[in-house]
Amino acid sequence: MTDTHYSFETHLSPFTWRYGSDEMRHLWSVVHQRRLWRRLWVALAAAQQRAGLVTAEQVADLRAHESQIDIQRALTLESELHHDLMAEVHTFAEQCPIGGGIIHLGATSMDIEDNAEALRLRDAVRLIRQRLQAVLSLLVDHIEREAAHVCMAFTHLQPAEPTTVGYRLAFIAQDLLEDFQALQRIEANIRGKGFKGAVGTSASYTELLYGTTMPPRQMEDHIMQAIGLPAFEVTHQTYPRRQDFDILSALASVGMTAYKFAFDLRLLQSPPIGEWAEPFGKRQIGSSAMPFKRNPIHAENIDSLARYLATLPRVAWDNAAHSLLERTLDDSGNRRVILPDAFLATDEILLRMKKLLTGLHIDDHAIQRNLAIYGVFAATERLLMTAARRGGNRQELHEVIRQHSLSAWAALREGQPNPLIPLLSQDAIITQFVPASEVLSLLNAEQYVGDAPDRAMQLAQQIRAAIS
Repeated sequence: MTDTHYSFETHLSPFTWRYGSDEMRHLWSVVHQRRLWRRLWVALAAAQQRAGLVTAEQVADLRAHESQIDIQRALTLESELHHDLMAEVHTFAEQCPIGGGIIHLGATSMDIEDNAEALRLRDAVRLIRQRLQAVLSLLVDHIEREAAHVCMAFTHLQPAEPTTVGYRLAFIAQDLLEDFQALQRIEANIRGKGFKGAVGTSASYTELLYGTTMPPRQMEDHIMQAIGLPAFEVTHQTYPRRQDFDILSALASVGMTAYKFAFDLRLLQSPPIGEWAEPFGKRQIGSSAMPFKRNPIHAENIDSLARYLATLPRVAWDNAAHSLLERTLDDSGNRRVILPDAFLATDEILLRMKKLLTGLHIDDHAIQRNLAIYGVFAATERLLMTAARRGGNRQELHEVIRQHSLSAWAALREGQPNPLIPLLSQDAIITQFVPASEVLSLLNAEQYVGDAPDRAMQLAQQIRAAIS
């Protein structure tokens, strides 16, 4: 318990050094947690001074030593007390010869811990929102640049009809915008427990403040205003644990959207399609055994971490559902893991997504190759509608096109040129409604993307307005 020297000779979480940013690690550090605790103790003492319970000198003494965190001493005391918060109380008190005796007056542990946690959650949500804002800005740049860049779309992992690169990216951006706006709402609504004592009734503070002119609610208001955090109106010993569930669900939603983007990139980077590729360094090694490999390691990492992130709201759900009566402690251990892990995983996911978007390579040669192979099949729908509109039997035309398409697929599988255009332009059932010369024009897939470019650009404008 007292050894704070950790190295690669012992187990370290990958989030300690490999995944996530130093900024996020700092927010979830023990030192930052203890600073928040002390900030709350000072705010509590300051409110109690206003009620006439403690002196200005005692508060000044606490404030003077507020930042002097001594983890080693606190861990030594915790090994004896088996209570991390009380170990910090004693450590703080040892440093404050005047004010040490009034630290934590009237409070229960969760009056300190849950308010500190809410402050930390709010700062962590804000950092994730800023990361997401940067990703959305890069996505909008790509959407605007690629809005009219025609490519093949795929349904059921089979070539379908044409779309545009920008429209495909706009689908991801639209979901990420929803995630961004959800994080904005959550950040604005994060609340602390306030100062309500052991079971949330403020009984200890009612007793403590007896004979003063300050009721418990006013004391609570002074403290929460001092730390800049609203409080839940009603709590038990803790703030409602559904707040953790809501936050982790929002993070998992970010991971879900990023997962789809990364998985799509992995599919499109596969050489048989080859249209997108993530950045690849000059000295980067794709495989220890196969020197030619260019594995999509960033996209795979996003999917791996997002898969883990998706499991964490379930733990938070159990914590909320099993917070029996006025509180149990069986959420404490896992919250030390799931809260930092969720934020550090999301942090890493968005940092990698930013890297992917910054260096994303769109291969127009591969796009044109795939359009040439598959686009003519997709454009047959256009031919079908034109012929039907001019009086043809829709069902008969569909069967004619289907038979010719199957013949063309068979020819392609044998390595022959695609015969679909000549087959259709020479079919008498079709040409009685559409001249052969027009058949050729209608089978140009690059003209068959509807209003996708306009919709992509409109969404880009909407996102710019939302994140500005």
